[in-house]
Amino acid sequence: MNTFKYASDNKRYHTLHYYNMQKYGERVYKAPIDAGFSCPNIDGTKGTNGCIYCDGGSGYFTDNSCVEVSKQLEHQVSLIHQKHPNAKINAYFQSYSNTYAPVEVLKERFEPVLTFPDVVAVSIATRPDCLPDDVMAYLKDFSSRTNLTVEIGLQSINDETADIIGRGHSADEFIAALEKLKAAGIRTVVHIINGLPGEDEKMMLETAYRLGKMRPDGLKIHLLHIIKNTELERLYYMQQYIPMTMEEYIDITVKQLEYIPPETVIERLTGDGDKSKLVAPLWSTDKIAVLGAIDHLQAQLDTYQGKKYKY
Repeated sequence: MNTFKYASDNKRYHTLHYYNMQKYGERVYKAPIDAGFSCPNIDGTKGTNGCIYCDGGSGYFTDNSCVEVSKQLEHQVSLIHQKHPNAKINAYFQSYSNTYAPVEVLKERFEPVLTFPDVVAVSIATRPDCLPDDVMAYLKDFSSRTNLTVEIGLQSINDETADIIGRGHSADEFIAALEKLKAAGIRTVVHIINGLPGEDEKMMLETAYRLGKMRPDGLKIHLLHIIKNTELERLYYMQQYIPMTMEEYIDITVKQLEYIPPETVIERLTGDGDKSKLVAPLWSTDKIAVLGAIDHLQAQLDTYQGKKYKY
């Protein structure tokens, strides 16, 4: 096979490195920020415990939310520049649901990053049910002043799975949110998770197939991690949940990529579990091995992102 069109390093999927180099001409690193937001699935609006795998908003790379955004960004950028002095920065509002607040609060948290040196992009992680019309209007304006990406979690297209994991929103709500973001011209990255309770290969492929038809700008594929002090940990120790093996994860991920259009940027192919809290699967801590195995299997099968995608 010829080199994949959207990669410059013999990868067979559309790498984030390729996207950044084409758009910015240099490497871009994410500076994670915890801006002190909550989540409707935690504050009692839809639930109080979050999803069964949640231990607090995925913000273990961030500073304490009590520290103001500018100070957090300054610290994270300094850490990045120690290793990569010339790097450009993507200010990443990572923890919890970062559009779950009045517009006035969003402005207070988001606007300061625009004047920060070397920040060329902003990413905002949120939920599909946290994008009311006034927030969308502000995000559209904000996107006109920076390279904005909004990240929204789908996890699974199957509503039965969403109920099992306590997600608190439906696939239809996700689809409506994605359509609103597209209509506003806002770059959107979607998160899905492999290995969710009750899901088999057919269901995980269905998520990839249907999502591929929606043509998101970017995609993050995660492995379900079992984290301490979560409902999923309880199910695991009660032998009511069995995590994926490395071989299963690699196989399904390679198959999913075949249904994703080549233009979609694959921003992640395996998640970062907090090693101090990770219960299982422990093989996931070796990201290099996982990514290398995905590359190897794609080459072995002579497959690539979008092979089964039909326009």
